[in-house]
Amino acid sequence: MYDLIIIGGGPAAVAGGVYAGRKRLKTLVVADLFGGQSVVSADIQNWVGTPSISGLELAQSLEKHLRAQSGVEINDGEPVIAVEKKDDGTFFVKTKTKSYETKMILVASGSGRRKLNVPGESEFEGKGVFYCSICDAPLFGEKTVSVIGGGNSALEAVLDLMPYASSIYLIHHGSELKGDLITQEKIKKSEKVHIIYNAETTSIEGSGSVSGITYTDKTTNKNISLPVDGIFVEIGAVPNSGFVEHLVERNQYGAIIVDARTMKTSCSGIWAAGDITDIPYRQNNISVGDAVKAVLNIYEVFHSGEKH
Repeated sequence: MYDLIIIGGGPAAVAGGVYAGRKRLKTLVVADLFGGQSVVSADIQNWVGTPSISGLELAQSLEKHLRAQSGVEINDGEPVIAVEKKDDGTFFVKTKTKSYETKMILVASGSGRRKLNVPGESEFEGKGVFYCSICDAPLFGEKTVSVIGGGNSALEAVLDLMPYASSIYLIHHGSELKGDLITQEKIKKSEKVHIIYNAETTSIEGSGSVSGITYTDKTTNKNISLPVDGIFVEIGAVPNSGFVEHLVERNQYGAIIVDARTMKTSCSGIWAAGDITDIPYRQNNISVGDAVKAVLNIYEVFHSGEKH
């Protein structure tokens, strides 16, 4: 029986594991892989305290820090597929091959970016295809980029790119943008930004790195190729919360609803932190802080004897 099982391998999960180890909670971290979504980033420049680090280096650093914590066990390489709450208030956490018992759980399994699922996307991920404009916009100084999407995340990506890129093509499958009107006004005023409506992305081209994108103009049914140096896919994210959907309250997007002060969920004994929650701003630094907050609250609850 563990005091705490942390589910995930990104910055939130690792931060939670480090603090749980320091608080001497008997802890197991179950991680599919280390690093989270940032593992594909070529150059991360907003990880506080480190001016520049690749996603792979960040993943290695996180794993090293976690493994240095005495008393913290790690099961990596297997995702959690189910969580069951027992009558006594404790939990079973299950992977494909193992089942663990724990008193408390921190869910930090993050989210996955919704993909275009077109030829070239997976091939050039991290080589011109990106999913985090805040992380990777500085890579495109004086270059031509495209942003795919029409909601707030796409519009914010355009804003992130405007100080860097020389030209930005916003490609949207609909006839009008869906994001906030104030943000729409900002990007429409920029001479750098070119909005393409009724466009369905069909493929991404390149050799070694991205060199162009092809889309179908739905009004004329013509295929159009556009030379670009980079592509930011901003069509939403899917929280990895399915394995606890029967236990915790989630919003319409599948994000776990938490108390922002303690990171508690609606289910007694379960906390959540990182991109899987309904907390705004999907950033590694914020995920780390929220996970630390969660574990400190878990520690208080554990030693107070109060009901989880």
